[in-house]
Amino acid sequence: MGVPLALPQDSTLPNVLERSGGRSSLFLSPSSRGAVLPPFAPVSPVCTIAPGAGKRAWTGEAGCSQQRATRGYLVWYTVWSGRGCAPAVGRRFPLNLSRRRATMAVMGRSLVVAAGLAVAGVVWAGEAPPPGPPKGPRPPRFDTSFFKSVPTPKDDAEKRILDVLDDMFKTQRRGMMNVPMEDGRLLRVLAESIGAKHVVEIGTSNGYSALWFCLALRTTGGKLTTHEIDAPRAALARENFKRAGVEGLVTLVEGDAHETVTRIKEPIDILFLDADKEGYLDYLNKLLPLVRPGGLVVAHNVNPGQADPRYVQAITTNPALESILVNLHLTGVGVTLKKR
Repeated sequence: MGVPLALPQDSTLPNVLERSGGRSSLFLSPSSRGAVLPPFAPVSPVCTIAPGAGKRAWTGEAGCSQQRATRGYLVWYTVWSGRGCAPAVGRRFPLNLSRRRATMAVMGRSLVVAAGLAVAGVVWAGEAPPPGPPKGPRPPRFDTSFFKSVPTPKDDAEKRILDVLDDMFKTQRRGMMNVPMEDGRLLRVLAESIGAKHVVEIGTSNGYSALWFCLALRTTGGKLTTHEIDAPRAALARENFKRAGVEGLVTLVEGDAHETVTRIKEPIDILFLDADKEGYLDYLNKLLPLVRPGGLVVAHNVNPGQADPRYVQAITTNPALESILVNLHLTGVGVTLKKR
């Protein structure tokens, strides 16, 4: 088991760090609600802490300040130093399960463990908070219930597409990784508002997002080229396109999009990325030259848990691009304008 290292502890939340075989593990024993963890001394340069199981990122000194657990949850994070700062990972555990322990193993020559307790995944990692009364509960997410809006077809052709979309949502969404309906509606609005003539989609799946584009393209006179590597999904997408009556608007290309996109020669009005996240940068590098000035690059799942930092850096540091993040369902839709 190795020799336990001396760490601060209190009567309600013992902390034991054991080092064995080049690995180090942090054990936190959940106890009563409101348990307090004494602060650890800050030890390394400022870095960003991005929990693997969370949806947020925090910045601060690598080290832990005093924390509290409320609403019955324990959240813990680990930060280590060495060649720079590494991401933290975290999990939530009910505090009322007194025998349950949170365990994590990390490797490295220079190890700094920072543990924190928080509310529903929110943690402070850095210097001790300023003196004064504790902050109140986190404000609720923006309430959209007042804005009830559903697609309303203007003609029979649009109704046919919407009916197929509704059926796909009810019967095909499992395992298809489709965009939420609101994100699909955003795609339609973007394509129709810029009068898109050519949309390129990477990641067809069963054709759900493609049909949202088709709602716009049938009025703009445009076409969609969509790429899918999985043959069964491509076959299902073709069936859905036929049911919706949009076969004439869509060209479905099967194969590895990293290779098939090299065949595209015509200008692109919207490039939509919803495939392998680590491949976004490659798609961007290959296709951005074809995106016309005033065109858009739209990327799905641009969030701390899934986004490739290299892609985010590429779209936010290029002076020829203007990028914003639309976070409708915490999925993250990155919308990038290629400046004129």
